[in-house]
Amino acid sequence: MTNSERKAALKTDFIEKRGYWSGFWDGLLELAPDFFENYLNYSAIPWSGGPLEPKVKEFIYTAIDVATTHLYEPGLQIHLENALRYGATPQEIMEVYRLCASMGVATNLLGSHLLNKELTRRGLPIDGGAKDPELQAAFEDAFGYWDESAAAWQRLDPASFVAALETWGPMKDSPLDKKTSAFVMIAVTTAATHLNEHAAQAFIGQALDAGASKEEILEVFQLASVLGMHSCTLGVPILMDKIKPQMTV
Repeated sequence: MTNSERKAALKTDFIEKRGYWSGFWDGLLELAPDFFENYLNYSAIPWSGGPLEPKVKEFIYTAIDVATTHLYEPGLQIHLENALRYGATPQEIMEVYRLCASMGVATNLLGSHLLNKELTRRGLPIDGGAKDPELQAAFEDAFGYWDESAAAWQRLDPASFVAALETWGPMKDSPLDKKTSAFVMIAVTTAATHLNEHAAQAFIGQALDAGASKEEILEVFQLASVLGMHSCTLGVPILMDKIKPQMTV
């Protein structure tokens, strides 16, 4: 098999196993076919009989691309199209977006926790609302845990705490089941751009409570881990553009 034939075969294999092709793979296939083949074998594992249905797999890819810690439009365009092709509805996609947007509450949690600590250290008064068991229960239902950060936020700024729960709490008649919603949040909290151990632990618990298997959760990790390849899907096309004059000489 010639080098050109091998590259053509690898491209065909990628399309068969991953279900799509994008021009940002062309340069990687040209410059590093061995690496491309190894990555193909790695990324194809969830697509070779894994426990999650294809639509859910694409929800995972969509979530890690649209998450505010990444915002990778080229990948989002591809995986959104794939999700729709596998039968996803606009309402399901919007719920993925809504769940991803909830990552913003981490600012309130971290900030309230640190502010509470500093006020206490300085002996300053901590004014705010009283502890509310109902709000705690609602938070636990939405985010899977309750800790000092959540308690500090609820006490120091009860109005924003309640508004956040109304915005990102469990959605009535959600188009996604609880297990799939947990998978989306496991993906964005364990993604290389976030790595929020505390939140990830809580959403893993939610998934298990919703009946998820160990194999399903491990597949979420596998799917989310391919985000690292965006170093190549972004970097290689730029490299190809820079060396184009040398390649045409």
